[in-house]
Amino acid sequence: MQYVRLGKSGLKVSRIALGCMSFGDPSRGFGKWTLTDEAAEPIFRQAVELGITFWDTANVYGRGTSEEIVGRAIRTYTSRDQIVLATKVFFPMHDGPGGSGLSRRAIMEQIDASLRRLGTDYVDLYQIHRFDPQTPVEETMEALHDVVKAGKARYIGASSMWAWQFAKMQYVAQMNGWTRFISMQNQYSLLQREEEREMFGLLADQGVASIPWSPLAKGRLARPWSEQSTLRAETDPLLHQRYSHDVNEPIVNAVQRIAEARGVPMAQVALAWVLRNPVVAAPIVGPTKPHHLADAVAALDLELTDEEVAELEAPYTPRLPSGF
Repeated sequence: MQYVRLGKSGLKVSRIALGCMSFGDPSRGFGKWTLTDEAAEPIFRQAVELGITFWDTANVYGRGTSEEIVGRAIRTYTSRDQIVLATKVFFPMHDGPGGSGLSRRAIMEQIDASLRRLGTDYVDLYQIHRFDPQTPVEETMEALHDVVKAGKARYIGASSMWAWQFAKMQYVAQMNGWTRFISMQNQYSLLQREEEREMFGLLADQGVASIPWSPLAKGRLARPWSEQSTLRAETDPLLHQRYSHDVNEPIVNAVQRIAEARGVPMAQVALAWVLRNPVVAAPIVGPTKPHHLADAVAALDLELTDEEVAELEAPYTPRLPSGF
């Protein structure tokens, strides 16, 4: 495993992040493909064995059950001081005034609820899951700063939003001497490259790390275009909304050609391409099968040639950003 500092911060993370949206109570989560404690056991064990120490979850995953499973896994398979633990706040957890959004009320309520579910006194990285247009930026940034000063989070991060929104939040924090974001969890893959236009330049300038979500486009880049018979493909509507348009077929075909020529799984090629970006610190991989993590780690050693990169990138056409 390789390790890298998260942006300009001193926090060191594994180069592959364990995405924990895959874990949760299937009856309360995002679909039947989510894994319970028992089903997730081999994946957690493998993550520990591979040296994947950066684990990312969110309060909304499985309506809190992902955090519960992750907390139990840390206590069972490793120890709290060995894991860089990240979670998020924004999406609805209940209908009350502190159940969603980025108000001071919501942030203070939800960090405490996350810590209870995780069974820990602090998280290493507390992230806003989206931008909240209905809450003043000053209120959000001061509340996050207070969470850090209270010792409930060591660092803060953001997730998918427009570059101007992220710049505004960083500016407000800097002007008031508050804690600034060290990471941006944004969507980035061969099928969604719009972050290259403005966000990545901003992150590079500000010394903020990208920790991309969906680097394999929900698995669309991990199998031939003609193959869609997975449980997630059958039950996840976002996969079809974002990645199943015909415009993506030539890109997936290019990944397949290079993977076959290299004699490696398609996932390794697609992830190796993401890892080439100098702003990317640790792509988030959400495994449901043990080989998913093995392929991700193997991608760290796969160096694509300039010709292969050109072949992968050539079919891409501009599109609207998705996910925020």
